[in-house]
Amino acid sequence: MKTMAYTLDKLPLETLIGPVARATEVLVRLDERVARSPVRDGFVERQHFADAASALWLEGELVHLEDLVLHDAHMDIRTPTHELTRAHAVLRTRRRIFAQKPDWALSRDGFLALTGRGGAMPAAGQSRDGEGAGTASVEADDRDDAEADLLAEEFAEIDAVLARSSKILSGADVPAKAARPDNRPEPQNGLIYDLDWNEEERLAEWQAVLAGTRAQPVVLRAAVLLEAWSDIEVLQHATWLGPLLVAALLRQEGLAAHHLACIHLGAKNIPRERRRARSRGDRLLASLDAIHDAAVAGLKEHDRLVLAKSQMERKLRDRRASSKLPDLVELVLSRPLVSTGMIQERLKLTKQGALNLIGELGVREMTGRGRFRAWGIV
Repeated sequence: MKTMAYTLDKLPLETLIGPVARATEVLVRLDERVARSPVRDGFVERQHFADAASALWLEGELVHLEDLVLHDAHMDIRTPTHELTRAHAVLRTRRRIFAQKPDWALSRDGFLALTGRGGAMPAAGQSRDGEGAGTASVEADDRDDAEADLLAEEFAEIDAVLARSSKILSGADVPAKAARPDNRPEPQNGLIYDLDWNEEERLAEWQAVLAGTRAQPVVLRAAVLLEAWSDIEVLQHATWLGPLLVAALLRQEGLAAHHLACIHLGAKNIPRERRRARSRGDRLLASLDAIHDAAVAGLKEHDRLVLAKSQMERKLRDRRASSKLPDLVELVLSRPLVSTGMIQERLKLTKQGALNLIGELGVREMTGRGRFRAWGIV
């Protein structure tokens, strides 16, 4: 159990100020370029996919971008893995944060929504105040019946969670979970969660760091919050949420006002030995380098998309006004790859029409297979 509070004193500012300035410069340059970019929407969407896959990579899980794109389009070519569904959760969370106002994620309502602090739905047969749990009158010699009732309640809970998860993964609107009267989450399963892991206390500690760094430069504040999230180990099963909250802070403060920084993507370039160094100063430098590398990668990706767009637009000359080729260009720019089914669904074409259109555009075939084919910008 964590007992020591995170402290903000003795930060090695003399070694941090240079990397802070360098990362700030590149981040602002990227945001200014994205703000006036002709490929802004496609760039933002591609960044969402890349960061979601990188989040799982940092946890030691490999999620292929093409699988994530197809899963997001509900066109899986194989049964989705647990890692793929988790990457899709990161993707949906990034979209949710970016779709809201810049200050939403770190506001009270946004923070509660993103961290799941709104409580949980009561189990079948229970009211919100807990009435109805175990109210059946049983005799001492009817223990088997009582255990069967409790098991039935557990199965009902599992069925409810599975049904809710299926709706969420399918993209359906799911109402928020009802909060308990005391605003505390439902008790967690000891087989899955460490019951001594007080997430409420850890979240409060991280929020105290958030409040205590208001006077610091924004990028230095972001690095401190990243390091604090890792050091405090706030959430047991959503370690990827911390970098998204930090990216939301950069957006809120105006340094990345027109996109959501891909901190997971930048952290991929940082060796694990640096990210998990013994010295806090070394860990802070690693966080700053992750922010810097994320912005550099964003600049390269943006310039690559602008060049690809200009090349594809040459093939739009002398096209009829009803041509669907411009829509295909936008689709290709907004996804790491596109399949025949995705083109058919988005542009409302037949399979042969989609193949003819992709042939006219002349983008690179990515899979090298005949049965399943996908195209993208290389």
